[in-house]
Amino acid sequence: MNIRIPRRTSHAGKSREGRSTSLASLPCLIALALALPAAHAATMSTGEDGRRIYTAEHFERFAPRNAFDMLSQLPGFVIREQAQTRGLGQATGNVLLNGQRISGKDNEILVELRRIAAENVLRIELVDGATLDIPGLSGPVANVVTVSTGRTGQYTWSPEFRARNTDPRLSNFAVSVSGRNGRLEHTLGLDNASNHSGADGPTVIRDRDGALIEERHEAWTSEYNQPRISARFALRPEVPSGVATEGEADNGESEPIANLNLSYRRIDEDFREDGLRTGPGRVDRERDVRSIAKGYGHEVGGDYAFALGGGQMKLIGLSKGRTIDRVATAITRFADGSPDAGDRFDRDSVEDERIARGEYRWSRGVGDWQVSGEAAFNSLDNVARLFVMGADGELQPVPLPGSSARVEEDRYELMGSYGRPIGSDWTVNLSAGAEHSRLEQVGEGGQARTFLRPKGLLTAAWRASPDTDVSFKLERRVGQLNFFDFLATVNLTDELENAGNPDLRPSQIWDLQSEVTRRMGDWGSTSLRGYVVRVDDQVDVVPIGDTGESPGNIGTGSMWGVEWKGTLNLGGLGWEGGRIDTRVIHQRSRVNDPLTGERRPMSNSLEDFAQVTLRHDPPGSNWGWGGGMSYEYRSRSYRLTEQGRMWEGPVWANVYLEHKDVMGLTVRGTLNNLLGGTSMWDRTVHEGRRTDPVAFHEQRDRLIGPIFTLSIRGEF
Repeated sequence: MNIRIPRRTSHAGKSREGRSTSLASLPCLIALALALPAAHAATMSTGEDGRRIYTAEHFERFAPRNAFDMLSQLPGFVIREQAQTRGLGQATGNVLLNGQRISGKDNEILVELRRIAAENVLRIELVDGATLDIPGLSGPVANVVTVSTGRTGQYTWSPEFRARNTDPRLSNFAVSVSGRNGRLEHTLGLDNASNHSGADGPTVIRDRDGALIEERHEAWTSEYNQPRISARFALRPEVPSGVATEGEADNGESEPIANLNLSYRRIDEDFREDGLRTGPGRVDRERDVRSIAKGYGHEVGGDYAFALGGGQMKLIGLSKGRTIDRVATAITRFADGSPDAGDRFDRDSVEDERIARGEYRWSRGVGDWQVSGEAAFNSLDNVARLFVMGADGELQPVPLPGSSARVEEDRYELMGSYGRPIGSDWTVNLSAGAEHSRLEQVGEGGQARTFLRPKGLLTAAWRASPDTDVSFKLERRVGQLNFFDFLATVNLTDELENAGNPDLRPSQIWDLQSEVTRRMGDWGSTSLRGYVVRVDDQVDVVPIGDTGESPGNIGTGSMWGVEWKGTLNLGGLGWEGGRIDTRVIHQRSRVNDPLTGERRPMSNSLEDFAQVTLRHDPPGSNWGWGGGMSYEYRSRSYRLTEQGRMWEGPVWANVYLEHKDVMGLTVRGTLNNLLGGTSMWDRTVHEGRRTDPVAFHEQRDRLIGPIFTLSIRGEF
């Protein structure tokens, strides 16, 4: 029965110098956290197998509306969604629902949790993923155990208002209804993941000697709406417990379990950028850019688990597709009456993914075995056209080789897994197998290739003490390809072009990491994770022909980093209801530049991230308030003709005020971007390749302005 927990005993600014130095205090903060005394909170208990069980009472002071609200308040826990990896494969997230991961990609686990009323959550169990019989999990994993008590409804409306360039966003909402009829649970949802954004400000372009070439004042706005209707049906035991008995696990007589996920969404995106360009000896001109995309996406996914031959068979299927028609235009108008100049790039794309997967697991003695097989079929049909405006003002088609083709990949995977406790404090899981794939581009310059890639995963969990857990993971996996990288594309907004590359191949990744989690009872929790990653066939921009460039494989890359997460409850310091959450990441990466051969960071890779949030829920009050700050710094992006860094912020700050019972509703007002974060681009372009002299430097600084969001949540 697969809802069980198994019975085991075990930006930055415009220059580098402007970066934050707060990371220097990281060792001191970790030492302080680990030194705090441990005392078990009354609303949290620890099971014999090391599970930390949080009951509903633990979350009462936050007045949660749904399961997501509760999960967000787990001390020291950062939600990690299921990664969009190749096929379904092994689990990659850290959240389970009744011991299962959702067999889908579009109907995300976090969306589902927002549809589960808080009154239907029995408990949340925090357990090391290596102790579960779900291959791929490692480190802290949250299992949300629920029971349906009747029909419930949830709704949220989150209008947003920005001071500059942007119309009010009034269409961000979600509404859902859940219920149960015998063994059948159902959830119906309607939501719209909309967003409005914009910025305006100057751009200055200077030559290599600092002389002014051009000044620009530009403003952009972006609006997208993705209304979606979705449904989830689950066939579960009549009286779910969330933890199966040994009989359910071993006697093969447990009831079948089934899940069906359905979703359909519309896609509507609209981007506009208007600008005035002036400069010494240049004709003043206006440039207007617009990109419109319309389409739809769908997904049908499900699984069926049943007893078979002393074990359990689980069959999983998924069909997913997306169709988008995109039209981008850029028109320049000259003040002296010269003929307009312009371009248009059209792209019609159809993406399709179909997956069939089977998993058979059984237990022998203290060990758990699993054999899985998966077949996945992905394809992209793309038709693209480029037009250039002639002297008569009409847009005429021009050749764009390699822009229209079909890319498809057939993949077959076979994996075997074995896990068992070792002594009373260790649990080990080992998975090994291989993937065979056939990758083909049908069309101009197309070719077919086959690959055989070994894959595997070793995880271990160690209960070092009743309040300290240590996890280890060593993984060999195959990276996901972006099929659009195979084809020629044009970015009219930034005047960039990719030539397309039919020789792309999937990267292979070695990932080694370890995490230490320390529970501090009423004080909170803290964890420290370290990781080292090696990437073979790293994807970056490579030369194509004499003058072209496109994403391609550049050899071996490496990355290492540390991540610290912590929750500090302030009640022990006399501030009841106060809490501080922190997260810090320090990361470095290296590749050999395909043009110069020099060592440099991976393009646009995260280097530093820091976040701290404060929340206060005064005891006995329906009011709550808080705020936070975050900082992010990434490496430069490298193309063959230029390099630069595009970012927003780099520091974001917000405050909020919340009332948990306004005529039965939870109402929160949040004011964001208090420190004036901006949209920036620091770019250096060369006369030819980056080995040639610099042609110009471009510096952009666009004001975003303050952002106010109102959140209204209720039940029916």
